[in-house]
Amino acid sequence: MARPAPRLYLITPPQVDLDAFAATLDETLHAGDIACLQIRLKHPDGSAVDDDTICRAVARLCPLAQEHNVAVLLNDRPDLARELGCDGVHIGQNDMAYAQARALVGDQAIVGVTCHASRHLAMLAGDAGADYVAFGAFFDTTTKDTTARPSPDILTWWQEVMEPPCVAIGGISPENGAALAAAGADFLAVSSGVWQHPDGPVAAVRAFDKIFDAYR
Repeated sequence: MARPAPRLYLITPPQVDLDAFAATLDETLHAGDIACLQIRLKHPDGSAVDDDTICRAVARLCPLAQEHNVAVLLNDRPDLARELGCDGVHIGQNDMAYAQARALVGDQAIVGVTCHASRHLAMLAGDAGADYVAFGAFFDTTTKDTTARPSPDILTWWQEVMEPPCVAIGGISPENGAALAAAGADFLAVSSGVWQHPDGPVAAVRAFDKIFDAYR
């Protein structure tokens, strides 16, 4: 059976002006097919922002995304994800165990797990019940520090052996995303490749849509 067409997985910039970004986000969400929005806010040094900043961002952005039928995932914080009405959470290997995150958000929420370049970690997450696993960074990225650099064949392998979807992340742009979709990515997770696209976020989303058209 043919797999569903890949889709776009948006990640917020690490720092945002809420008023300005909400307007940009609304315009961007109209531009093409977007599966989900991960709210990921960090200080410039990569440290976590305070809970109040997260709460204000979710209160402003979550209803906007959900009006577009875009699922909203909160990065790192399953406790706040459930409290604030997000659709789920994305956790890294150093955040908490999958089982703990699942217990916090409930059975109906989405829980995705970062697995870097590790097939072993991905299989553990998939077998535990994760709704998706994320591999990366596939390309150089300024959004976060990472030493993992998987090759695209990890996406092909995953499609052959496991059922949960896989997400490709890290330095992805309309110029390099097609190869990852072809290798087996169910979702392309993108931050700066959309928000810092030279022609603007709307043009970026439309460019990704052209990649996904080949699979529809």
